[in-house]
Amino acid sequence: MEWFEALVLGLLQGLTEYLPVSSSGHLTIGSALFGIEGEENLAFTIMVHVATVFSTLVILWKEIDWIFKGLFKFRMNEETRYVINIIISMIPIGIVGVFFKDKVEAIFGSGLLVVGCCLLLTAILLTFSYYYKPRQKAEISKKDAFIIGLAQACAVLPGLSRSGSTIATGLLLGDDKAKLAQFSFLMVIPPILGEALLDGMKLMKGEAIAGDIPALSLIVGFAAAFVSGCLACKWMINIVKKGKLVYFGIYCAIAGALTLVLNLL
Repeated sequence: MEWFEALVLGLLQGLTEYLPVSSSGHLTIGSALFGIEGEENLAFTIMVHVATVFSTLVILWKEIDWIFKGLFKFRMNEETRYVINIIISMIPIGIVGVFFKDKVEAIFGSGLLVVGCCLLLTAILLTFSYYYKPRQKAEISKKDAFIIGLAQACAVLPGLSRSGSTIATGLLLGDDKAKLAQFSFLMVIPPILGEALLDGMKLMKGEAIAGDIPALSLIVGFAAAFVSGCLACKWMINIVKKGKLVYFGIYCAIAGALTLVLNLL
């Protein structure tokens, strides 16, 4: 992997992890265009995913600090209830990640056909959440947290946006836009780290190491994903508040259609 390829893929990961257009789908497309596959691609994917976690910690540090301060009061309060909701939201993706992720990947694969179809599904979901106007709620309930978690679990499919699925689902449930964006980004931190750990174990079992990729490429990819992730995270929170997700739906529809055409070539 050359450094400029790592730069492009790192930027793709950082931007698309938070924008509702599917980071896994775009990484699959980018890797296919560059001819990068197998263990080399897996090692790089782990690095850039960790980079986006760090960008979340930077942008949402005040919220994370607020949560931990409340937790260490050791009583039931707003912060403790927030953490409980995050834990509830993690149950579906935890089950899928530990027991079914490999089976899902084996059934559906990660080829351009699946990515294209899932991008079109993301487009439909984003568009529907824009036009549907449910009764607004003041807080995200435990039930809503679990349903949003189910949406995140479905996003294990490449091309089905994690942020798009969780945010659109929350909007369809009538959750507050500002609180939903914050919750959506915080709830993905443990699953992303968990997925990176599982993939890392997979690499170790295959006796493959990140050293197969030049150090410069890893550094460039990590830095690109981190910087673009910080920008995208902050930008996306403002976009969700304004409720303009339909434009990303249009983008996903175009990207999905082009991906299906590319698959036929």
